Amino acid sequence: MANGNPVLSVLGELVVDMLPVPGADAGPEGTAPHYVARPGGNALNAAVAAGRLGAPVHLLARLGTGPLGANLRRHAAASGVDVSGFVPADEPVSLAVIGLGPDGSPDYGFHVQGAADWQWTDEELATVLPDRTGIVHVGSISSWTAPGSDAIARLVERLHGDVLISVDPNIRPMLAEGPVGAALGNDREGVRARLDRLIALADVVKVSAEDLDWLGLSGDLDGTARQWVTRGPALVLVTDGGAPLRVARPGSGVLRQEIPEVEVVDTVGAGDSLAAGFLTGLLDAGVTGRPALEALSDDRVMELVDDAVLVAALNCTRVGADPPTRAELTAARSAR
Repeated sequence: MANGNPVLSVLGELVVDMLPVPGADAGPEGTAPHYVARPGGNALNAAVAAGRLGAPVHLLARLGTGPLGANLRRHAAASGVDVSGFVPADEPVSLAVIGLGPDGSPDYGFHVQGAADWQWTDEELATVLPDRTGIVHVGSISSWTAPGSDAIARLVERLHGDVLISVDPNIRPMLAEGPVGAALGNDREGVRARLDRLIALADVVKVSAEDLDWLGLSGDLDGTARQWVTRGPALVLVTDGGAPLRVARPGSGVLRQEIPEVEVVDTVGAGDSLAAGFLTGLLDAGVTGRPALEALSDDRVMELVDDAVLVAALNCTRVGADPPTRAELTAARSAR
């Protein structure tokens, strides 16, 4: 790492989320719902959350064509994210049309064929990665969709042992298999293999119960968490909606963190906010390598996890991916 304070580098996709406006079903039969276009995508959400918490964060993303691209850049920059790692791309921006269940959980419809996010090259990544990177966070669709996923995996292999590596599978079943997945070159076996390659190199893994279910590992989440830390990571976070979050470390039992009770508007971006909250905490603590992570006590880890779940909970009190600022987090922590 070059001289200077270490930064968090987040690598992944930019997505425009089309969110429904509650009660705004226009037309005489209510068949023309209104949508609001909001910036989204795992990487953008995580970078924005970290930026609002005051972390020095760079977002590495391929910015596709179309009128919404400039909004994505402005959204990141307005939250304190360094966007010098944006690569202008000829392919279109990814689009997700979202429906919301009664509990605020999202149902996604994706329009991503030939999108910019999956086209990373080794040369692009070598150009945009900051020299001061202390933590690199990868995951979601771009990490398991070719051809860009191979370039991302090679970057992670090159960085392994020099920086702290964080991985979030963030499976989207529609894009990982079936007709839409096949159009992207994805199937269950291929996606699993790409994720296995990353997880073996990761220091931190944040994975949801939904991800594990798709991977065929539903059921005993404690056992799965213990098994995953034998695959390479030094720390595994398993989220399960409003149920307690599991934390597993090699040689230790599974720790649990209760999720704060809040009035949920929707859960879009909750997992991304949680990952950003935890990585920001690690960066604040000077943890930018595996030895430093392994040296943290369980109590200190759980202090960072406690902040991370509060960041995610506050995000859920607002429409779409809208994580809190550092001041809002501090106020919420004081009010508990």
